Amino acid sequence: MRTAKALAVTVSLFLALACSPRDFLTRRLATDLISASEAFRAPQVFYLRTGVISNKDFSAPDSLVLQRRGWIIGNPAPCPVGVEPPPCWDVLLSPHGVEVFRPLMPNPTPGASLVEIRLARRQLLEITGISRADNNAEVEFTWHWVALNEVGTALYDNGVRYRSTVAFRKYDDGWRVTTEAVHGNQTLDEALHNAQPAP
Repeated sequence: MRTAKALAVTVSLFLALACSPRDFLTRRLATDLISASEAFRAPQVFYLRTGVISNKDFSAPDSLVLQRRGWIIGNPAPCPVGVEPPPCWDVLLSPHGVEVFRPLMPNPTPGASLVEIRLARRQLLEITGISRADNNAEVEFTWHWVALNEVGTALYDNGVRYRSTVAFRKYDDGWRVTTEAVHGNQTLDEALHNAQPAP
């Protein structure tokens, strides 16, 4: 009896050691794999445009937020060739806007009219479901934007939750987030791009 118990414990121990934690697609593993993926960690980027722009760009939602905050000023200007519809605006940073944006510009190029600013990063909130079929699975999750600076706070409401569904596939070394579409399932990049506001 004692020998049988010892043998059972030994076999269980070998089986446990033979299985990788990635062999079982749990909510914890899905959270770790999604959060660590390059697509999920990519920051939200905003392009600050100064100089002469069209009325359509000057009245875009992001531009209106910057105007209301007093960060940019627009002066009427003639439209250059190829910039339409009129009227056009010569956009400048206000003194307050310079204070806000200067620290966010890693290597400002003198005279540049388009500057890339990192505004927010994604935060995974919850895995809401896992559907498995053989070596394939779909994982549904919710996430939101977390602002990295004052501009990100102005442009992104972190109270808005998004719902995405991404495909996973099991390989010989365990489960992975798919980076290429498999049987019509979405990659993580597509899932984030096609995210819907969560109820």
